[in-house]
Amino acid sequence: MTLRKVFYSSNLLFSLRMLISLTGSTLVPWYLGQTSLVIPLTLGVVAAGLTEIDTRLLSRCINLLFTLFCFAIATFSVELLFDIPVLFIVGLVSSTFIFIMLGSLGQRYGVIAFGSLLIAAYTMLGHNLYTDNYTLPCFLLLGALWYNVVSLIESIIQPIRTTQQSLSLCFIYLAQYLDAKAAMFDPDETNDFVKQTLQLTDSNNQLVSAFNHTKRSLFNRLKSYRGQAYIRKMLSYYFVAQDIHERASSAHGNYQALSLHFKHSDILFRFARILNLQAKACAQLAMAIKLNQTYQHDPLFSRYFLYLEEAINQYHASNKADMMMVKALRSLHQNLLSIDLLLANIDTEQHLSKEQEDNQLIDEELTRFHDIFVKIKGNLTVKSALFRHAIRMCVVFFVGYMVICFSDLSHGYWIILTSLFVCQPNYSTTKHRLKLRVMGTILGIIVGIPLTFLFPSVPEQLVLIIITGWLFFLFKNSQYAYATAFITLLVFFSFSLIGESSIAVAVSRIIATLIGCFIAWFAVSFIWPDWQFRNLPKLVDRVCHDDSHYLALIGRQYLSGKTNDLQYRLARRATHDSNADLSSLISLMTKEPHMNPVVIDQGFRLLTLNHTLISYLSTLGAHRDKCISKQTLDLFDDLSVYIINLLSDKKIDGEYQFIKKSVVDYIDTISVNSVDDDKANNDLLVMQQLALILDILPEIIGLVAQLE
Repeated sequence: MTLRKVFYSSNLLFSLRMLISLTGSTLVPWYLGQTSLVIPLTLGVVAAGLTEIDTRLLSRCINLLFTLFCFAIATFSVELLFDIPVLFIVGLVSSTFIFIMLGSLGQRYGVIAFGSLLIAAYTMLGHNLYTDNYTLPCFLLLGALWYNVVSLIESIIQPIRTTQQSLSLCFIYLAQYLDAKAAMFDPDETNDFVKQTLQLTDSNNQLVSAFNHTKRSLFNRLKSYRGQAYIRKMLSYYFVAQDIHERASSAHGNYQALSLHFKHSDILFRFARILNLQAKACAQLAMAIKLNQTYQHDPLFSRYFLYLEEAINQYHASNKADMMMVKALRSLHQNLLSIDLLLANIDTEQHLSKEQEDNQLIDEELTRFHDIFVKIKGNLTVKSALFRHAIRMCVVFFVGYMVICFSDLSHGYWIILTSLFVCQPNYSTTKHRLKLRVMGTILGIIVGIPLTFLFPSVPEQLVLIIITGWLFFLFKNSQYAYATAFITLLVFFSFSLIGESSIAVAVSRIIATLIGCFIAWFAVSFIWPDWQFRNLPKLVDRVCHDDSHYLALIGRQYLSGKTNDLQYRLARRATHDSNADLSSLISLMTKEPHMNPVVIDQGFRLLTLNHTLISYLSTLGAHRDKCISKQTLDLFDDLSVYIINLLSDKKIDGEYQFIKKSVVDYIDTISVNSVDDDKANNDLLVMQQLALILDILPEIIGLVAQLE
């Protein structure tokens, strides 16, 4: 089993790919007696590794051709214009703008555009290595081609491995979400579950991000392997994960009220235990997906559900029983049973037909030149964050080039390279990168100088180039400071190969890094700074719109019957996406200078309330297969329209108290008849959720009005 885990480890596969690529770019030219070619080949591998996107085989081939084409334009234009400063600066600024605007076409184009700017910066750094204008560009391209060939071979050997990893990660984050949900069933909580709600929101954001990433990966594979049973099985798993998420994110009552009422009971602990066990089951399912195994559902679940049901019945029979609490507990119990059923039958679920597959995922790829024109044209405005970033980067590169020209700094083009890596579209991310870049560079210099003296021979330094390059890629997404340190070490050993002093390289590196970081900081602070508070009103409006749309589609399905069609799934996904974006934006706002703490507090409160609102909506969505009476259905329809109008108008009208009282009176009426009547119980469940929504709506609308 251990060997199987190692073989299917995504880190191992990535490590092997990088080791093979870096070994080829270093040892082959050394073996052929052309050690000077190690630098361009290795830099080509690094640039290609940073621009790789997971996709199917055909798209990989297309990406490879497009990447090499963009890389060739970038590197050859630098070489040809390098000695003509006026033309060079015009080319640098114009190509920077064009490449960054290419990102408006989608993620794959944005990544390739970044790689093209990176290869241009590498060409500037290595311009003096060779006497002609062709050796450096050709071997940079050869290094990029070599990495892509290795990656291509791996994708042929294991074409769906990355998709399995993505799907496995979905269930890992789903397990974390269920654990966070279990923390909401705490009978000793006294602070209205503020800390737990924030943790639940963070877990939800990670899960939604994983869902979106897996969706893109599945769609790519679905195009090429539609007839394969394992692809359709993974798609079925993906939809089951979303259904579990909807049920897990639902809230059948007020957690603080449950905590107070059952402070001296073990019922909440039993709910928490089942949620923790379901989280463990999701983690086991993630491992089964990763290792190509069949998931085995734990038979002990039936025993724990039986114990929970006995505890609820015992409470129901007691003298202190509150019928509203009994109904909330039974609804919670039923919801957890539904999650258990989804997990137990995940390998026996009926897979979707090809027609259903076409309707479940939406194609986001560009297929017509008209689409390309529309997307680029839509971003050619100051209102576009991408356009502002493109202008900002043009200024950054222009200023960096001017500093290089007038300072005569050795290896001064590290200024442009540093600015490219650290200058991000928003202030807080750039500031964070600046700190990590400087820390990593200093750490790399401290470690690198003695290492160059300890390992002076060429073979030793080639091995160190391979190791530091490999470590750079392992840490680039998780520990940017360490990644910077390792790439700094790679630079040391690379320049040592051509006889440059490590001390001189270190001085140039740290000076260029500090100048590049300062230029980047200045740019994001004073050139159309994208302060996040300016985006808050628009995002808050989007949150209200997505919540309303989700509620409208839930209400429609109570009328027409449950279906997991594309429109419903997109609405549910949009609601969680906008909530995740709100969380991210507020987090970025906290790091901006001169930010009003009152606005931050209001934003966090709105985030908490919106997550609660989504929980109530998810409860309605999870039970949309239930049959309710005609009177309740009519009232549900009227209340949905009323709630949507309030969220749209951002103002509580004079009818609110009357409507709220009528809902409470109706709940009291049907609660009397709902003991043994399934339809009445369903009516009660729906109306309780709508009443809970009405309870928090005034505060939500008040916060929305203040933040807009």
